[in-house]
Amino acid sequence: MQTTVGIVNWKGIVESLLFAAGDEGLSLKQIAEVLEIDSIIAESVLKDLLAEYNENEERGITIVALAGTYQLATKKEFSPYLKKLVESPHTSALSQAALETLAIIAYKQPITRAEIEEIRGVKTEGPLHTLMAKALIKEAGRAEGAGRAKFYGTTKEFLDYFGLKSIEELPELPEKVDDEYVQEEADLFFDRF
Repeated sequence: MQTTVGIVNWKGIVESLLFAAGDEGLSLKQIAEVLEIDSIIAESVLKDLLAEYNENEERGITIVALAGTYQLATKKEFSPYLKKLVESPHTSALSQAALETLAIIAYKQPITRAEIEEIRGVKTEGPLHTLMAKALIKEAGRAEGAGRAKFYGTTKEFLDYFGLKSIEELPELPEKVDDEYVQEEADLFFDRF
């Protein structure tokens, strides 16, 4: 398969597509459509790439097929090291922005990024990435209509992290917040600057 710039590196392209797709993965059909090739050829490229990962024992990643999609994943034999990383005290602390974002998701789920940003008043891409990486939130469906925005919701790991048996154990939010209290809090905050 030739292009005007030379031989196409199908395996490299598929690998980069799978990396970019992350946990969502890609179906064989999606890969074939992006590469503009037949599904049989796309499947052959995937099999060759998987064989390369499996033949080289020094590689830390592989390709897995889950629910009709393909995605990059770490090899099982390295899971003790990944567990150490996740449980490390250096990676367990959440920033104030991540905690705010997580609280909004926990109480308002399912919720889109735009809705979270409207509540917080700032961008939430970084905190969402952190929370997804820590498996505290997950994609909880897609909105109808143009763009089909992702909905976010909490995970079992969220419940474990905060010692909850179910989402219903979250503390009640106050029904009405006193405007005077809000003004006092704002004054205290701005007086520091």
